[in-house]
Amino acid sequence: MQVRAEQLADHLEKGLAPLYVVHGDEPLLAQEAADAIRAAARAAGFGERQTYTVAGAHFDWGAVLAAAGSLSLFASRQVIEIRIPSGKPGRDGSEALQRYAEQAAGNADVLTLVTLPRLDRQQQASGWFTALDGAGVSIKVDPVERSALPAWIARRLAAQGQRVAEGEDGQRALAFFADRVEGNLLAAHQEITKLGLLYPAGELSLEQIEAAVVDVARYNVFKLGEAVLAGQVPRVLRMLDGLQAEGEAAVLVQWTLAEDILALQRVHSATEAGKPLPLALREQRVWGVKEKLFERLVPRLDRHTLARLVAAAATCDGIVKGLKHPQWPQEPWAALERLALMVARAASPATPTRAPGPRHAGPARAAR
Repeated sequence: MQVRAEQLADHLEKGLAPLYVVHGDEPLLAQEAADAIRAAARAAGFGERQTYTVAGAHFDWGAVLAAAGSLSLFASRQVIEIRIPSGKPGRDGSEALQRYAEQAAGNADVLTLVTLPRLDRQQQASGWFTALDGAGVSIKVDPVERSALPAWIARRLAAQGQRVAEGEDGQRALAFFADRVEGNLLAAHQEITKLGLLYPAGELSLEQIEAAVVDVARYNVFKLGEAVLAGQVPRVLRMLDGLQAEGEAAVLVQWTLAEDILALQRVHSATEAGKPLPLALREQRVWGVKEKLFERLVPRLDRHTLARLVAAAATCDGIVKGLKHPQWPQEPWAALERLALMVARAASPATPTRAPGPRHAGPARAAR
């Protein structure tokens, strides 16, 4: 059975399942979900805890199976944690987990907590994961997207008795906060906690937030692609600065942008040929957030615009690999900025152009 992370507290109040699986790549939310399960288990009388970390192909699964069935009549109830950092238990592990799921479902004296990283569709459809999910509860921990981050921050502030102003001032404060912590939820939590230590309960002003919250944003090259396709020009510029400052390879950024452009062109061509848009998106393996962005963009773009973007991507590819072009910037990151803004502005024609002058976000950019 699947339970959303935000529903976990309500679920635990109603009683404990024999087995829980927490999977996802957001460390803060995964840790909070696991801690909530452990706390509920302690309150229910599970006084012992054993932890097994699956590392390498020679892990002793027999020890895990034996631990789950080794309780005597007078033994304390126990929590068994199985941590699989790779998300790949292997063939022996797959068989052992399926046997374990059958065993755990009928043992009220053992509560099992399995923690995993983000799993792809194939892993979630595997026999071992299906068995675990069927024997208990699985909680998928998704990252908090940028669009949802202000509301997430507001909820966390409210939990410690703080809030921002009503209306536009409050929204500006939350947007500023979100920009400073995007992609780094653990640091966002720390900054929220810091506000609780610095200021009393009640309303926080934009000035207080600006003075207290440091810039701890971390950017992901794939999230950059989403921002570009959404036409979010200011965010695209911040992300490019951040990726460059963090030492991301320009070649990887260019490849990501080019793949999105080529996928747009292929999907557009397929729909012009009469293929339904959902089918064209599946064939190009466009899922999740990008699927919604493509659904909005494909009908709006024409073949000439897409051809121009494909040509620009090819030019940018040459620049990041050391070639020169008389009509393009010669510095790779400046060329990447030009390509990203071409796509973003095509995605959102109403987006204002970038203001002239140096920007504070990246000293390297001012030299371009």
